[in-house]
Amino acid sequence: MNNEFRSMKKLSNLCVRFVGLFLLIIVVSACSSNSTAGLEAFQSSNGRYGFFYPTGWTRVAVSGGPEVVFHDVINSDETLSLVVSDLSDAPLLEDIGSPEDVGDRLINDVIAPDGTGREAQLLNTNRREVNGHTFYDIEYSIHLPDRDRHEIATVVIDKGSLFTLAASTNEKRWSNVSNLFEKVITSLTFFYD
Repeated sequence: MNNEFRSMKKLSNLCVRFVGLFLLIIVVSACSSNSTAGLEAFQSSNGRYGFFYPTGWTRVAVSGGPEVVFHDVINSDETLSLVVSDLSDAPLLEDIGSPEDVGDRLINDVIAPDGTGREAQLLNTNRREVNGHTFYDIEYSIHLPDRDRHEIATVVIDKGSLFTLAASTNEKRWSNVSNLFEKVITSLTFFYD
């Protein structure tokens, strides 16, 4: 009878462990189905805007460049940057042009101007409205002399400033990070009335 008791106790412990493991799997699965799983929140020091960036990425200081830059510690070729430019004469994004016009202008003036040895191709654009702001999402590939890159960006005007939030990686990694990068760029938001 003593052996039967031990066997029953072992079976009971095994069942408890199995149920505990099953519940843990359910909880972890529920957490990772959240739209911000794998992302950390960033908010500007003045509280004006915020966005999500991938967990494990590090903010780096850049003088004379983008306002905010993050990069992946493991894949240092992956970056996220926010450029804020003052505008003097375009109070609405539509005044600059369509999503395609803005994408072409970004490519020709910033990403691959003549003489740089870079080539870029506009792959996709999208216009979306969020909380009274018009956003243009722009996806493009960039051919550099030594490698190919893939980038997705969102462009929006807020209070006379043009915000460009862009996430970039090498072309080989794009399929692994495209969904994550889309969540990142579409997370840009403004925190005031």
